[in-house]
Amino acid sequence: MSHLSERPEKPVVGVSMPHESANLHVTGAALYTDDLVHRTKDVLHAHPVQVMKAHGRITALRTEPALAVPGVVRVLTGADVPGVNDAGMKHDEPLFPDEVMFHGHAVAWVLAETLEAARLGAAAVEVELDEKPSVITLQEAIAAGSFHGARPVMLTGDVDAGFDDSAHVFTGEFHFSDQEHFYLETHAALAQVDEGGQMFVQSSTQHPSETQEIVAHVLGLHSHEVTVQCLRMGGGFGGKEMQPHGFAAVAALGAMLTGRPVRVRLNRTQDLTMSGKRHGFHATWKIGFDAEGRIQALDATLTADGGWSLDLSEPVVARALCHIDNTYWIPNARVTGRIAKTNKVSNTAFRGFGGPQGMLVIEDIMGRCAPLLGLDPMELRERNFYRQGHSTPYGQPVAHPERISVIWRQVQEDAAVADRKREIAAFNAAHPNTKRALAVTGIKFGISFNLTAFNQAGALVLIYKDGSVLINHGGTEMGQGLHTKMLQVAATTLGIPLHKVRLAPTRTDKVPNTSATAASAGADLNGAAVKNACEQLRGRLLQVAGTQLGANASDVRIVEGVARVLGDDKTLAWDDLVRTAYFQRVQLSAAGFYRTEGLHWDAKAFQGSPFKYFSYGAAATEVEVDGFTGAYRIRRVDIVHDVGDSLSPMIDIGQVEGGFVQGAGWLTLEDMRWDTGDGPNRGRLLTQAASTYKLPSFSEMPEEFNVRLLENATEEGAVYGSKAVGEPPLMLAFSVREALRQAAGEFGPGGAGVELASPATPEAVYWAVEAARRGGVRPEGSVPDGSGVPSDASALSNA
Repeated sequence: MSHLSERPEKPVVGVSMPHESANLHVTGAALYTDDLVHRTKDVLHAHPVQVMKAHGRITALRTEPALAVPGVVRVLTGADVPGVNDAGMKHDEPLFPDEVMFHGHAVAWVLAETLEAARLGAAAVEVELDEKPSVITLQEAIAAGSFHGARPVMLTGDVDAGFDDSAHVFTGEFHFSDQEHFYLETHAALAQVDEGGQMFVQSSTQHPSETQEIVAHVLGLHSHEVTVQCLRMGGGFGGKEMQPHGFAAVAALGAMLTGRPVRVRLNRTQDLTMSGKRHGFHATWKIGFDAEGRIQALDATLTADGGWSLDLSEPVVARALCHIDNTYWIPNARVTGRIAKTNKVSNTAFRGFGGPQGMLVIEDIMGRCAPLLGLDPMELRERNFYRQGHSTPYGQPVAHPERISVIWRQVQEDAAVADRKREIAAFNAAHPNTKRALAVTGIKFGISFNLTAFNQAGALVLIYKDGSVLINHGGTEMGQGLHTKMLQVAATTLGIPLHKVRLAPTRTDKVPNTSATAASAGADLNGAAVKNACEQLRGRLLQVAGTQLGANASDVRIVEGVARVLGDDKTLAWDDLVRTAYFQRVQLSAAGFYRTEGLHWDAKAFQGSPFKYFSYGAAATEVEVDGFTGAYRIRRVDIVHDVGDSLSPMIDIGQVEGGFVQGAGWLTLEDMRWDTGDGPNRGRLLTQAASTYKLPSFSEMPEEFNVRLLENATEEGAVYGSKAVGEPPLMLAFSVREALRQAAGEFGPGGAGVELASPATPEAVYWAVEAARRGGVRPEGSVPDGSGVPSDASALSNA
């Protein structure tokens, strides 16, 4: 076992414990960025001037009326920017635009003594617009050829020969929706300048170093003149990886120009109408199977709705291509990716980062084709699992593919799938208007940033004379429990009780050049960096302990806060050891660093090994569908998920549960609607609040919810043998959608395929039930067009 993976005696990692801020969360004592406003004197409040048109060039911007509003101090426009007027890493996102690119685009910001005065001031600003045609939907963008960014192609094997060797070839298309992050805390920033001109920004950001970089270049400063701190976030889910930078820059610009602290905090409607979502996708595909139902070839084009600017759309599409295989070996594949440019908010990172979109395509294909092949969907999936020696379409060998089958069997045993399928068949036979179904789906998700350079992390660990320890690391806490795990890693590595360790807020002046807390890599990267720093300190302290105890340092162990010599009764308490080291002038601080080894990626050839390892999991979901309304309930969910040797089991189980529910929301409830008409509100987001955008709640939770972590699953070469947990569980929710498809199919004759829209709202399920009653999709038939509403156009055919 590698040094990184090996656990010492009596480790604190692997122990179930609550979130380190759980008490603060539930009592309301936890501080978030906007709470700091009330502790700051003379704060100005910022409010955006939003233009409620989808597209047009600004011909006049009159700010004088706003300055006449009592309490308004200043209006920020592009003329005020001393540096670069851009908030994006691709330099295609003007902070103060001269062209409105989406409905609700902010073109100026009003600063005032109160938020209400700022709101009234923003309403008084006069904007004249030369309106231009707009592209709102993916279909419109495809028809107009409106694309931007890279168009990667993933190619393996001989695709044409694969189709020639196929006994069955099917073609189809699939459109599925975007998703709103709906974090509890909206975007927020608070900026102030000290007497030396240093800019200090509190920001709700997953990427403090990039927020620092954007703020610096907007202000015309160097990075060492800007410090960004993130206390914690009230949720992020990827929505705070790139998009906080512009809001922080507005606050910082206002602070620089007025000399007063400036607060930016979006209300919910502003957040929904100004910030990006998960990318909606459109897919066209052709797939070939042999006579036994094994995939021979796949040819697909995935088109992402990027919105008005690139943001992270290019890596999102790349990850979608890298995950279209999911758990299945595809010997011959050609998959093309492209990014549609639309007049909507710039879509961005969202838990899974394109992986869910790619995986959903292949899972939809398997669910649609299984009945046409005369196979049970579970059997079709299992026949195509990766085996030992297989590689992905982009050339990475699949490590531990046996875990796919092990987990698949375990979840079937835990869920008693065979027995319950018989019970479900009996229930369905007795209930003509209510049907049940049980579906099992698996996942394989790659862990690491696609861009190799991002796979690095730093940490700063300080030991004080009294034996207490303070950790600084580059990761951010958004409720996922990263800080809890880092405390456990530090305590384990130093060999001391958990109460000895405290964690400082994430700041760019403590750990520089950090990567975003994203890609599920927060614990892998920062945990290894913290471990590295602690190992340096422990090594120094062992030398001191060896001298004090009359032994070689290599024979000393520090366990539960006591240094002991192997095979001897001599001991030295941690606090005494630290004090002795101080008086011997031993350095009691260390900077740790980690870089993920073994990664290589050729983005142009779309080949390489971009991931450190794969996370695996499977879920069995049973649903019940009402044939009159399409309404449904999730009766039971059983999950087995691979997190290696868990650093913190309670945290990880919570992440699995939360990820699953968020995935189920995306696939079944969260139906984003935009005004696509030609009226004055074209491009307006119609689902602007929780009243119109349905989120999962207690009523959508499974009535029985069982989660088990895979045992004996140490991951070699990862911190203390653990694996990432943040993103992969979201895709376990595919089982919900597949169960709904199968339940809808039960209303029709056997052997019929069922097309199901995504999100599979009760309305969409109703249309699927109606289609099934009409005979569903047979090899010679037609199916709905993917919108959930029947169409005469064939979206799936047997070629």
